[in-house]
Amino acid sequence: MENKPPNLADYRRLLEITRDLASTLDLDTLLYRIVKIATEISGAEEASILLYDDSAKQLNFQVATNMDLPNMRGLDVPLEGSIAGWIVMNREAVRIGDVQDDKRYFNGVQNATSFDTESILGVPLITKDKVVGVLEALNKKEGHFSDVDEELLLVLGAQAAVAIENARLFQQSDLISEFVHELRTPLASLSTATYLLLRPEISSTQHDQIVNNIHSETLRLSALASSFLDLSRLESGRVQFKYESFSIEKLFNDCREIMNSKADEGKVEVRIEVPNKLPNLEADPNKIKQVILNLLSNAIKYNRPEGTVTLRAEVNKDEMKITVQDTGYGIPQEAMKHLFKKFFRVHETEDKIAGTGLGLSISRQIVQGHRGRIDVESKHSEGTTFIIKMPLRAARK
Repeated sequence: MENKPPNLADYRRLLEITRDLASTLDLDTLLYRIVKIATEISGAEEASILLYDDSAKQLNFQVATNMDLPNMRGLDVPLEGSIAGWIVMNREAVRIGDVQDDKRYFNGVQNATSFDTESILGVPLITKDKVVGVLEALNKKEGHFSDVDEELLLVLGAQAAVAIENARLFQQSDLISEFVHELRTPLASLSTATYLLLRPEISSTQHDQIVNNIHSETLRLSALASSFLDLSRLESGRVQFKYESFSIEKLFNDCREIMNSKADEGKVEVRIEVPNKLPNLEADPNKIKQVILNLLSNAIKYNRPEGTVTLRAEVNKDEMKITVQDTGYGIPQEAMKHLFKKFFRVHETEDKIAGTGLGLSISRQIVQGHRGRIDVESKHSEGTTFIIKMPLRAARK
């Protein structure tokens, strides 16, 4: 029975599945579809995908079925001393009846998820002779993983690898084309400025003005490149969130301290309103700080003199709600639906206030990576409020 090959119906089902995968260009959606299908065709309790970064020689846990675990995404899995690492290095499938008896078993994932792994069927995800990751089916529901299960998972893995690379290339090409488009304006400014500096007739005042313009455009290019890399890593799933329990009030105070000079310059008051004995938030403090700093910076920049920005936090059941509210000029209604798009800047202010147009896209990626959501409310001439809702604790099975 173990050596019985897959039947025609199995292959027909896989053909339908691979057509669906090939048309899915959103990476997160694609990965979740793959692990769901893997459990179905192998009769496993769970399935997971680990992605491999060949340039960094790193293997990271990415997605799993039935595990709503934001703290798992990006978890480093060692190449040496893990079954997945062995699969990557040897480019071979592995079938293990009891992982506790296998010296290659890495229990870091099990410790983080509290999911007891007993048996594993793992296959490499290979396309164009390149390993992109590992697909694992965990704990066969009935009996043991068979030759048929392995054959079907290998076929799925081969198609999944192609689909993953296509999704990555689509995201990268889309992002790169937008990035190149955004580079044209500061590069044109720098080209014009350097040309003018070479003109003998310019005055010393004009010279200083042009040098200042070159400096500001160089800073803008540097910020754009940094933001682009941040967004690229977030979208490709290469960012590992490092979860800790921390005080959101302390984080608010740290952010206010950092932005104090900018707030004073714009004559804007930054207030903090949090209830007594507010529970700690379990999240990546550095990433959440990046989000708050971005929202706070925007709230100060787009505010009016003598205006205020208020940072609030409250807890409702198992969810923390964070708001950043300003008394600025508000966002035009027609701009609201585009606000979180890459490189989008509100037309009325883009020539007056410097920015990359990537901050809100990055913030949304970080919040969504924590299984949260970010929304915005705004009224013309009254101000804008950004609202973040996210789990108080990292979800655990």
